[in-house]
Amino acid sequence: MKNHQNSEVIKETFTLLGLCHTVIPEQDKDHPDKIFYNASSPDEGALVKAAKYFGYEFFSRTPKTVTIRITGKEREYKLLNVLEFTNERKRMSVIVQSPEGKIILYCKGADNMIFERLAAKNPHKEITRTHLDEYASEGLRTLCLATTELNPKDYEKWNQLFQKASNEVVDRQKRLEEVAEMIEKNLFLLGASAVEDRLQDGVPETIALLAKAGIKIWILTGDKQETAINIGNSCRLLNKDMDVMIINRETKEETTNTIEDYLAEYSDVEKESETLALVIDGYTLQYALQEDLAKRFLKLAVKCKAVICCRVSPGQKAQVVSLVRDNLNAISLAIGDGANDVSMIQAAHVGIGISGEEGLQAARASDYAIAQFRFLKRLLLVHGRQSYRRISKVILYSFYRNILLYFVQFWFTFFNGFSGQPMFERWTLAAYNVFFTFFPIIAFGSLDKDVDDKMMDDYPELYMSGQRKYHFNMGNFWGWILNAIFQSFIVFSLPMLAFEQGVVDPNGQLVGLWSVGTLIYSCVLLVVTFKLCIEARNWTWLFHLAIWGCLLIWVGWLLIFSLVNLGIGLGSDFLYVPYHILPTAPFWFVLPITVVVALGRDYSWKYIKRTYISQPYHVVQEIRLLEKMQALIVRKESD
Repeated sequence: MKNHQNSEVIKETFTLLGLCHTVIPEQDKDHPDKIFYNASSPDEGALVKAAKYFGYEFFSRTPKTVTIRITGKEREYKLLNVLEFTNERKRMSVIVQSPEGKIILYCKGADNMIFERLAAKNPHKEITRTHLDEYASEGLRTLCLATTELNPKDYEKWNQLFQKASNEVVDRQKRLEEVAEMIEKNLFLLGASAVEDRLQDGVPETIALLAKAGIKIWILTGDKQETAINIGNSCRLLNKDMDVMIINRETKEETTNTIEDYLAEYSDVEKESETLALVIDGYTLQYALQEDLAKRFLKLAVKCKAVICCRVSPGQKAQVVSLVRDNLNAISLAIGDGANDVSMIQAAHVGIGISGEEGLQAARASDYAIAQFRFLKRLLLVHGRQSYRRISKVILYSFYRNILLYFVQFWFTFFNGFSGQPMFERWTLAAYNVFFTFFPIIAFGSLDKDVDDKMMDDYPELYMSGQRKYHFNMGNFWGWILNAIFQSFIVFSLPMLAFEQGVVDPNGQLVGLWSVGTLIYSCVLLVVTFKLCIEARNWTWLFHLAIWGCLLIWVGWLLIFSLVNLGIGLGSDFLYVPYHILPTAPFWFVLPITVVVALGRDYSWKYIKRTYISQPYHVVQEIRLLEKMQALIVRKESD
């Protein structure tokens, strides 16, 4: 290094890496001589470790000083100011006083931010630009490093402004950025750094599965265009067969013309094309997101299989998500792992934060937090799909069970002269949703599965049932409602016909209204309970407990509650009523016939649907059943 023609520049570069950061050094408890670094981001920690590797070891930090060891010799720098990194600034600076008394500003940040602030004479500018392009094409995250020596008098004047801005109560951050802009100029470019942005395990496979599931994926990143494209290739979002449209323009007019040219070129593409991809940078995106052009840009974007927005700010990420959310009939999901993703996560319908090396800001601002990107596969394809199916069934069933019960009373109004006379005892009626039908639907909505989790990995296309609104739509809703009305008529009419001529109990007494109501109520409970059994696909022990437990509660209610008369009206109308109707033969004859007739249409429709107009999940269920049978045969043969 000493004999190199740029030895002084190299020394300053590693000095910058050792000083310009917010890393905290901590001693290893087991080995006091060793120091490990606690960094807010993995990139920052990697650069400090790189400086240490080359002999510039960051050693200690106090509120006023930063100490580094250069080839074993300690140099203590007085820390004057820290100009923190923000998502808008995209750079960080520190101002230090060297042991020789020089006041030096060290700055590192995005290449576009640093290059705008360079002095006129910078011999390394072009070669550094070339290196940046090479690093970006390999998928590395890049930063530019620059420095300048400050005049003490100029620095004192500026520091007064900085201290004043630091004490501001209103718009403090904005004032600090304005003051920082005054000092971060006439920089000398030292060089650039590159850090490998290695994808987490399972990212390419997860994205491939999500794409098969019909989920459209856009990448919004602050990286350089070349880095973003490389990431798109490595995660299988882009491939060599795609026609990639790259939009890099300097003015709004050029941006408008480019978008219109592409729309004209691909005017025959009505829906998403597997061979189209769009890459746009942040500078151009500021024009594309303006109100008069945003919908044209979105029209072009939805034609593409993949969209990559690079060099975008956090605000632009949120704007892109809002554009999609507000103008497309789709549910938007944003996933990120850093503080610069918070606005995007909050703008989406569903926000997911990855908690890890980048901190917990994204996780705290999200609806769901996961540890790694690959867990998104299970969150969406398994839990997301099953949740959609369960919630759909719960909503439909909740309407169905109540309409069935209360339409029975509607049919009864034609017999009671619209007098308002109820058919069921009031406490029994009130217990319908509280005891008799409550627990089965809760167990169903929590545990039911139509296919195994493993099959979702093998057949991610099953996720499309939610996108196509298969389980919950107006047709399904009215189908359940009409079915409830039909069954209510069956449940009411058959018992009424059977008891039309009157039935006498074993004691010689004629059974009355409450007795017939008890039979009809029993039919209603059995119909709605067995209807849920027909819909269920996963009979866990909890579901068994809920189904049979609620029926036992009803039996106990009949036998015990009908004996209660506390003198306050509780159960007085129901006193001994079940003991009049239960011993009669018509009760046990009409009850099963009514239930079978009412549910016959449901069972027949399920059979026809599965046999002749089967859905994808039916096929997957049969495949899984065949796999289990084959495994059982192999196990028996081995035994």
